[in-house]
Amino acid sequence: MSGFFARRPPDQPGLAMFLNAGDPPLPVLADVMRMLDDCRVDCLELAVPFPHSVTDGPVIRRSAQRALADGGGGLDEVLDFLSGILPRLRHLRVALLADWSHTVRGLTVPGFVRRVADSGVDGLLVHGLPPRLRAGYLEAVQEAGLPVVATCYAASTAEVKAAAAESATAYLYLVAHYGRSGGKLTVDRQELADALAALRRTTAVPIAVGFGVRSRADIDLLHGLGADAAVVGSAGVARIEHALAEGTDVVEEFHTFVHTVSPYSASRSFSKPLGGTSDDRPTP
Repeated sequence: MSGFFARRPPDQPGLAMFLNAGDPPLPVLADVMRMLDDCRVDCLELAVPFPHSVTDGPVIRRSAQRALADGGGGLDEVLDFLSGILPRLRHLRVALLADWSHTVRGLTVPGFVRRVADSGVDGLLVHGLPPRLRAGYLEAVQEAGLPVVATCYAASTAEVKAAAAESATAYLYLVAHYGRSGGKLTVDRQELADALAALRRTTAVPIAVGFGVRSRADIDLLHGLGADAAVVGSAGVARIEHALAEGTDVVEEFHTFVHTVSPYSASRSFSKPLGGTSDDRPTP
């Protein structure tokens, strides 16, 4: 089992952070991931960067552009990087996000899934997967033993929510509202609570809510409505951007940000450089 959000403190929401692989550059990202692990952040949604995302706002789009310009954000580079770092993590789980059109198209689905599974990641989310390929994709991930992150919106139809709940084996990412990433958390509380309750009746995997989550108050609100975890994206990526622009320590600045949003990491510290291994990280 991948263990997403399974070891969070009782009655506390899980925490996932989003970053583009290559922003910051991979050697710095290794230290960021070790810091997240030491702070007991539950999940890193790590994207193989791709341009022109229609669902992302300017902060994440600029992040993807930086990663692509640096040249270290290709699929092979990202998977090699993950193969090296994942055995060293004790708590943090990694869900890889790959865009169909930019990253997966041109590869066979079983071949792509096998390569991802061999890297040791804990879950996979394919962005923009054509519906006609869904059955083959689900067959490939099941054969590879690779947990699936599935998505739907709080306002999605019952059929779409049911399909997401059925396919999710890592966790279900419930998008709080329509629009582009980077704005404020704008939710119809009753709609979101109803969506969470309905999904809870049909799936046993954790449900993480994201899109506009910027603060600990946002995370507490979502947990109170029934979410198992919250996903923080643009607000954290903006701190990476600021540190890179100002020439300050990326890891230190992101560490400070994590403390502002994490429900339970205030007493945690981290050390650099990355080193050592752990034997309590289960094989996905």
